[in-house]
Amino acid sequence: MKFKIAVIGAGSWGTALANLLAENGHQVNIYARNQKIAASINNQHLNHKYFPNYILAKNIKAYSDLAETVAEAELIVISVPTQAVAELSNKLNDLLPDETIVVSTAKGISEFDFKTNSQLIAGAGFTNIVALSGPTHAEEVMEKLPTAIVAASQNKSAAEQVQSIFMSKYFRVYTNPDLRGVELGGALKNVIALASGICDGLNFGDNTRAALITRALMEMNRFVEYQGGKIITLAGLAGMGDLVVTCTSMHSRNRRFGIEIGKGKTLEEAKREVKQVVEGVKTCRAIYNWLKDNKINLEMPITEKVYQVLFNGEDPYQAVEELMLRSKKHEMEEIVDNSLWAQE
Repeated sequence: MKFKIAVIGAGSWGTALANLLAENGHQVNIYARNQKIAASINNQHLNHKYFPNYILAKNIKAYSDLAETVAEAELIVISVPTQAVAELSNKLNDLLPDETIVVSTAKGISEFDFKTNSQLIAGAGFTNIVALSGPTHAEEVMEKLPTAIVAASQNKSAAEQVQSIFMSKYFRVYTNPDLRGVELGGALKNVIALASGICDGLNFGDNTRAALITRALMEMNRFVEYQGGKIITLAGLAGMGDLVVTCTSMHSRNRRFGIEIGKGKTLEEAKREVKQVVEGVKTCRAIYNWLKDNKINLEMPITEKVYQVLFNGEDPYQAVEELMLRSKKHEMEEIVDNSLWAQE
């Protein structure tokens, strides 16, 4: 069954998903605020800003008018930064029925009210929301390299419908009912990718990166569990999978941003270098302020150190050294039982 789909956002990920859906046989409209990008897609079948070397499917039509883009759409894909989701969702709700399936693809947390993207979309009145998350660089999806992702929703029918619509021979989709865990895992791994980039900018090695990823997973576990998500979710694509790829790949804008910080660049200088929205920066600040404002005693040393480096000017090398010299601990405090130790 083929659908009329509207993709809101003609950045790299929105374009890659629009092309995937169009190649799956669906009629796809894509919203591009930049009229030059819209014209490029319509006239030349390419997004000259993000993918100048990839010819897009011919059944993609671009608009710079939101109402025209979503007219008669049966499914909406929102691919804009978290900071723009609430306002966009309110505009969409004026144009679409509440029961329209809305697919969220951003990975972040709102700084203003500490809400995930699905919560922001639900706040506008939509009731069938699915979050797509996992280790999915847009560049590799455009190259049709084998990729796996999670469609998470509290609505089983909506998740399975999205699974069927997006699934292809190179794009495998799994479903997951833990919407909370999937979204929070996707948001927090961007903060960890900043830390990974900082370590790379300081010319640390594979040992450092492996230790960081492993300890970060424990940090993510604490955060997700406290927030009501499932720890087991973080063993999957939206947790460990996304964490590994974002901390190791140069496709990751969060890692690239961290590299610049590790090299000694300021926040503004790193932003100019990367030239794209870096969700981890705002997410880091949102989590740090949430912990402090609510006086929550949740151990998140990596996130706290990234915040200090980004916003309080702490020296990156000193920050890593302080992480290494924290008080001695068991590797997994949660499972330690003195009866397990051999008695002297």
